[in-house]
Amino acid sequence: MRFLAVLLFALSAHAADFPTFMTGSWRMTMPNGTTVEEHWTTADGGLMLGVGRTVPKSGKTDFELLRIEKVDGKLTYLAMPHAAQATPFTMKSLTDSRVVFENLEHDFPQRIIYWRDGQRLCARVESKSGEGEEWCWSKYAR
Repeated sequence: MRFLAVLLFALSAHAADFPTFMTGSWRMTMPNGTTVEEHWTTADGGLMLGVGRTVPKSGKTDFELLRIEKVDGKLTYLAMPHAAQATPFTMKSLTDSRVVFENLEHDFPQRIIYWRDGQRLCARVESKSGEGEEWCWSKYAR
């Protein structure tokens, strides 16, 4: 029984190192009819998996595979647009409702920020100077 308690504590502490506020399915529809979605798993096993999909009203669907895991002891966001080779962004800060990842060597973006705004999940990608793009999704259940 004591082993189980220690194990549960270790697992919950491990999950606390992750931006678990991102977990779930999120969706928005832009004024031009384009739908943008992100879906994030829990941090079970020390890994969060995500997928982003943009579906324009007419045209080619765009997608990105994502994961958050520890790399060399640091929480890292790995972005794989179109399933390309992963680009790492190391976590710079984490609260219970906001996380910042950074890779100053990457062309664009250099910073990826996620935060919760009530029942919405928001994200921003930006350059070193702060120029960028922002999205906010609502919870989505199909």
